[in-house]
Amino acid sequence: MTTSESSGGGDVSRSLELLWGTGERPTRGPKPGLTLERIVATAVVVADAEGLEAVSMRRVSTELGTGAMSLYRYLPGKAELLDLMLDQVQAEGEGTLEEARTWREALHAAAHASLALYHRHPWLLHVNQARPVMGPHAVRALEQTLAHIQDMEGLSDQELMSVIITVEGYVTGVARTHVHAVEAQHSGAMSPEEFWQAQTPVLAQAMASGSYPLMAALDEDAFAGDVDHFGFGLRCLLDGFEALVASRSGRLDAG
Repeated sequence: MTTSESSGGGDVSRSLELLWGTGERPTRGPKPGLTLERIVATAVVVADAEGLEAVSMRRVSTELGTGAMSLYRYLPGKAELLDLMLDQVQAEGEGTLEEARTWREALHAAAHASLALYHRHPWLLHVNQARPVMGPHAVRALEQTLAHIQDMEGLSDQELMSVIITVEGYVTGVARTHVHAVEAQHSGAMSPEEFWQAQTPVLAQAMASGSYPLMAALDEDAFAGDVDHFGFGLRCLLDGFEALVASRSGRLDAG
């Protein structure tokens, strides 16, 4: 999987105007009912079904049953459209943290919601978001997360942001592994069973050679696919944060 697009790759000022509604809206277009919201929603549907590379002004206009030039009355091009798509999908997580009573519950819920978002919209992993254009849904999501982790006693504002970045980085890594596996299954190559069966004779010989004693001694189910690796890793992260908060509040020896 290669990154093919970037957030903020177009006219950032125009993207911000469109996201926050501060710019002039076009007069009614030639097709009744055509709106910026419909354009963005249609682009997301195309990206979900066929990948981000399938999204173009022409393709989206075709799906909407109008000419490509009609879309340019609403936004400059695909780069700005992408900024709006990124913010739009963030709306799906709104309300995720409402039932969280502690910072730990909030981060747990946020991590699972983020993983689900990547599963629904795998094209997100193709976008370089190192410089995100912050729209209302993205800002609201960050505001809600911050509101639920304020009780991480003793952490500075910079450290609270580090907590969010660390959890999101972990989620992104797991999501990318999952998406890679799905893409491999649909690539038309061997099935997972055929793939590992092809390697079994060579690996069995390698294990019998005595050169890899630790690998050879692993339980047969060590690589079982039904293990919740995501949940295990997330618990470890949250345990680490909990120990940090405890040490800052004097409940745990910092040493």
